[in-house]
Amino acid sequence: MAKDKKIKAVSFGEVLWDVFPTHKKIGGAPLNVALRMSSLGAEVTMVSSVGTDEDGDAIVSYAAENGVNTDFIQQSKGYKTGIVQVMINEKGNASYDILYPSAWDKIQVEEQLLKKISKADVFVFGSLSARGEDSRATLLHLLENTNTYKVFDVNLRAPYYTFDLLNELMQKADFIKLNDEELLEISQKMNSPYHSFEQNIQFIAEQTKTKQICVTKGPFGAVLYHKEKFYYNSGYFIKVADTVGAGDSFLASLLSKLLKGKSPQKALNFACAVGALVAGSEGANPELTKEAIKKYMML
Repeated sequence: MAKDKKIKAVSFGEVLWDVFPTHKKIGGAPLNVALRMSSLGAEVTMVSSVGTDEDGDAIVSYAAENGVNTDFIQQSKGYKTGIVQVMINEKGNASYDILYPSAWDKIQVEEQLLKKISKADVFVFGSLSARGEDSRATLLHLLENTNTYKVFDVNLRAPYYTFDLLNELMQKADFIKLNDEELLEISQKMNSPYHSFEQNIQFIAEQTKTKQICVTKGPFGAVLYHKEKFYYNSGYFIKVADTVGAGDSFLASLLSKLLKGKSPQKALNFACAVGALVAGSEGANPELTKEAIKKYMML
């Protein structure tokens, strides 16, 4: 892709409110990815569903105000806009209690949506969005009927997944992103004979015929497996406020750079820096300028 060409991205899945003990903020992994990619200059469309309520209206308005195309955020009558109760421990790590069912469990197939995805450079989707029968059927239909580059953001939230579903989604992906705990769980479920980090990444790549896999390691950076070669970043120091959305901004930043033709190492370094800055801020979508990111990477 030409470096001056705008990336066209479609993100599919949950949009919701992260409700903290003292406040609430707009979130949902696919929306977080969409918002960050938009802030980095991409042309992004969000595919989801909200309720016919004030929470839903606020999400749609917020996404639109931040440059995200909301034409495919549907309204589901009879279902509330998604809400997640977020608890933060003393280390800033988050745990989640997710309302089920929510409007985003009811995403429907639209003919115009397939056309939109077919013209995009990348289609991003996650595992949580497939927990409900309706949205799962829609996602699988879209994956079956498009040749667009597919990015699977593994987001394991018990009890909302099965290994069979994860395996099916991995088989359809061109790029898989997961964290170190998810790597361990999935490789064990796949009966991997290996114990090392890199061997398990290669094992999953071989089993799923996926050429690119990225594994995040919290404060210790990330590993990118790209065209049979490993790239590493050991992380950036930051005082963690909360980890909500850090992995989503990491993925958005990584994709933005890779799709622009940046080297895998430079893309990984940039993504780790953005992820750290988000972890150092409250909520999933703090405003980050390119100058602030560059300055942080140089310190």
